[in-house]
Amino acid sequence: NSSDLSPSSFILASIPGLEAAHFWMAILLCSTYILAVTGNCMVLLIVKIEPSLHAPMYFFLCMLAAIDLALSTSTVPRVLSFYWFNTREIGFGACLVQMFFIHTLSAIESTVLLAMALDRYVAICHPLRHAAILTNAATVKVGLVATARGVLFFLPLPLLLLPLPFCSSRMLSHSFCLHQDVMNLACANTTPSVVYGLTAILLVMGLDAVLICLSYILILRAVLRLASWKERIKVFSTCVAHICVVLAFYVPLIGLSVVHRFGKDLAPLVHVIMGNVYILVPAVLNPIIYGVRTKQIRGRIL
Repeated sequence: NSSDLSPSSFILASIPGLEAAHFWMAILLCSTYILAVTGNCMVLLIVKIEPSLHAPMYFFLCMLAAIDLALSTSTVPRVLSFYWFNTREIGFGACLVQMFFIHTLSAIESTVLLAMALDRYVAICHPLRHAAILTNAATVKVGLVATARGVLFFLPLPLLLLPLPFCSSRMLSHSFCLHQDVMNLACANTTPSVVYGLTAILLVMGLDAVLICLSYILILRAVLRLASWKERIKVFSTCVAHICVVLAFYVPLIGLSVVHRFGKDLAPLVHVIMGNVYILVPAVLNPIIYGVRTKQIRGRIL
């Protein structure tokens, strides 16, 4: 049977043949989630209590920590409920809300990463103007612009799916709701949703990635003008943490996009793992990376 109306719920993806291992998988997932929450809360606390970290770069780091907390919290508890209590269904409205938060928070994080790249560019290429350009007020404005940009670009995604009829299949390929995943279950013309979703991703994540690469090309050019290799390594080492964070965000994002585009014949396990990596890996790695690379944060943790 098929329906001409929106379904009351969707069914979250399970891993065929591994249902008996859900309890232990949930323990692993829960441990990772606790690690992510603990690390990001620690970063927020340390930046708050350490006066030397009251600078734009670390305020941006606090924004990343808050985004990672919100992103993981909007998905992982629901996944744990599924694994531990076998509550596989998620309501249609709840699914659209979760979808909105996942894509919007990812867009905000992408914008913050771009702002951090520009901070590194100004600090290295125009050090005398850094304090004048990147003030605390400017940092707050960047956060507000990043939030508004994410909401404006990705609020239409669930709204475009809301009036669509869905076929009898309600089975998602992830343990949470993503736009591409839900859209594929519609039994109607999804061209507007496809075009808008692709446009939004290119204008936000795609544009941000290009501008981040451009900023690092300019940074490399400025670093190579320095007299000695020792000076070059010392200056560029201030960018290592940010480069690692950028890779931790964009590599899972690209991997998940590739799986959705070309992985229709892949095992369900791949979809589930890639989805969880996309949600949890940046949230876990970001505080670890900055904890290792930042002397003040590392000292406070110890």
